[in-house]
Amino acid sequence: MHTWLANAWSLSCRLTKLGVAAAVFTMLTAASALAQEAGGEAALKLPDLSQVTFLGIDGHKLLLFGIVICVFGLIFGLAIYTRLKNLPVHKSMRDISELIYETCKTYLITQGKFLMVLWVFIAVVIVLYFGWLAPVHPTAVTLPIILVFSLVGIAGSYGVAWFGIRVNTFANSRTAFASLRGKPYPIYHTPLEAGMSIGMMLISVELLMMLFILLFVPGDYAGPCFIGFAIGESLGAAALRIAGGIFTKIADIGSDLMKIVFKIKEDDARNPGVIADCTGDNAGDSVGPSADGFETYGVTGVALITFILLAVKNPTLQIQLLVWIFVMRIVMLIASAAAYFINGFIAKARYGNVDKMNYEAPLTSLVWITSFVSIALTYVISSLIIPTLAGDSSQWWKLATIISCGTLAGALIPELVKVFTSTESRHVKEVVTSADEGGASLGILSGFVAGNFSAYYIGLAMVLLMSAGYLISTMGLERQMLAPAVFAFGLVAFGFLGMGPVTIAVDSYGPVTDNAQSVYELSLVEQIPGIKQELKKDYNIDVNFERAKEMLEANDGAGNTFKATAKPVLIGTAVVGATTMIFSIIMALTKGLSENVNNLSLLHAPFVLGLVTGGAMIYWFTGASTQAVTTGAYRAVEFIKANIKLESAAAASIADSKKVVEICTKYAQKGMLNIFIAVFFATLAFAFVEPFFFIGYLFSIAIFGLYQAIFMANAGGAWDNAKKIVEVEMKQKGTPLHDATVIGDTVGDPFKDTSSVALNPVIKFTTLFGLLAVELAVQMTATQGSNLTHVLAAAFFAVSFVFVYRSFYGMRIRGSAA
Repeated sequence: MHTWLANAWSLSCRLTKLGVAAAVFTMLTAASALAQEAGGEAALKLPDLSQVTFLGIDGHKLLLFGIVICVFGLIFGLAIYTRLKNLPVHKSMRDISELIYETCKTYLITQGKFLMVLWVFIAVVIVLYFGWLAPVHPTAVTLPIILVFSLVGIAGSYGVAWFGIRVNTFANSRTAFASLRGKPYPIYHTPLEAGMSIGMMLISVELLMMLFILLFVPGDYAGPCFIGFAIGESLGAAALRIAGGIFTKIADIGSDLMKIVFKIKEDDARNPGVIADCTGDNAGDSVGPSADGFETYGVTGVALITFILLAVKNPTLQIQLLVWIFVMRIVMLIASAAAYFINGFIAKARYGNVDKMNYEAPLTSLVWITSFVSIALTYVISSLIIPTLAGDSSQWWKLATIISCGTLAGALIPELVKVFTSTESRHVKEVVTSADEGGASLGILSGFVAGNFSAYYIGLAMVLLMSAGYLISTMGLERQMLAPAVFAFGLVAFGFLGMGPVTIAVDSYGPVTDNAQSVYELSLVEQIPGIKQELKKDYNIDVNFERAKEMLEANDGAGNTFKATAKPVLIGTAVVGATTMIFSIIMALTKGLSENVNNLSLLHAPFVLGLVTGGAMIYWFTGASTQAVTTGAYRAVEFIKANIKLESAAAASIADSKKVVEICTKYAQKGMLNIFIAVFFATLAFAFVEPFFFIGYLFSIAIFGLYQAIFMANAGGAWDNAKKIVEVEMKQKGTPLHDATVIGDTVGDPFKDTSSVALNPVIKFTTLFGLLAVELAVQMTATQGSNLTHVLAAAFFAVSFVFVYRSFYGMRIRGSAA
């Protein structure tokens, strides 16, 4: 593994020398054109927040109270963490969850080292941009600070991911043990507690970091620090999302196919792939979403900050909007915590002592209660914080309404997702019906149908709510800022995240329920001598093992559904938020919308060509990430089939299980390296072709990525829960129908958990990095002429294309493992 990484890194270094050298030359030669005047991102200077009062308190002091709220959010998350850790659990189950955690730790440490390698690429560009091209003086002070905040962004994504796997690996064994009591409520409540712990911790940490920059970093270079922070967290999220998505689906497919090959049960302890699958559940479905969620909330906030500083000219209005935005972010924490307790009280009263429950029902009510609480608080707080804006006393409710459109989307989109992915969905039942008569072939086709229809309905829902935001923005907002529609779209994206901790909580519910089943089987608890007497004596449990397994499987169906519901929300924020960030680039290129605006038109050929190019990159990315899964899964299946011991052992050896984990890690990093370098240099190349070509490209990857991600996520969700219906409701494990739905599920695995989910951070990383890349290109053209920039574009593209080529031809399945 280490040898391969060394060889791969050596090759990447050789192939990128031309690109890096070109970037260095570009920025150094462009620097002379700027003289002493900073531009672009370097010109983002924050106003003094203490110059405006809110409720009798100046803006700076008001936001200091926000830090206190964040601390309470951290305490909330840590309190639940401690409670989960102290819940009762049988030693056999705890030992398995600790083994899963140890393999997760190994994976995360490896990924942490890999992230530092990738950061070097970003650091070079940041140093040259903010050190020479557009320096913020004194550079000896400002440049290290900007670099530190890029590392802080990475550390934030990485840290919350680590916290997520620790919480989830406590919760999985506690959920498995709770099933032995025979009541459904505890096995619903424990995963949800784990999710809320992660959600509150994630949002509190992210907001605390952003408040620190806003309140304590001098305004002259706070703007660049926000950009550095956002790029860092985007890099962390992209790497952890892509690599985690590849890892988890290699392990999942390798483990699942053994059910067909050897006719063994789900999570059979003799299968060496099961531990890797459990690690993958955390690497892909916990680490990835946690880092992605952290980045999503941060980048959306940075996009709005950037817009306000560029599009709003009145300093007082800038301060009012900045403070309002951050107060609303703080209110998100309060709304989510309040809704969690309200819903918890209702759920406990309704389901606390029942013998059967619909696990999706209380999760659905939590989302809607949070939505209503968040919308109500949005109006109340807006009326108090911004009762008038530039003399207009009606803007507070208009802005609150725009945010509420996004908050409503955050509740409505999950409902639409359930139409196509829930175990109660007619689309999912159609997959089962198709597979029953036509096998895997017709089942897969029905899943494609579900995914395509979901893109239609969810896409139109987003258009409708964005249109509502746009219409409201025409009611006087144009007198206060440039491009008010763009601000409205940014607020809609902001509103998408209005239920922050709850969105993360229901997303994190799935990996816990999935792992709980595996922990139960791997613990071999049913085979422990005298276990029934031990459980009765130590825990007063009269155990029914069959009922326990049935409840865990049913709860996993709810987990699958709600994992699916969070994905379109996150990809939706990427697209809508990217629109706001792209505006920053447009402002720089058009000098405040005063020049070259006609180039943002279908009559400008480069813009049209950029629109076409973006689609090519999205479909390549989908193929490259899926190819990494395919090759890795082939190697995992090859190893498991050769080493599984069905007759001579009750459980797979730890050594064999770790070997499968090693295979998954190897191909996850191999795939990630190809993808990252290809995306990095493609961004530089397309920015250097022509600036409005690049604008078209950014819009294109956002729009193509949106529909590709929705289609793939929901098709995969439909196939996953079709299998769950066969296993839980129809009880037809081991039948040809079950085999057909397992095959469908393995097709859907990279759809829903690799390619689709990774498009979100890739779009945002490309847009953020593009902020620097396109200005770099513009300055080069101004000082050296277009011929040199086009030569450099060709050089960058050549490096990118090498890694695009390697992403298939270097990842092909060969006769023996590389």
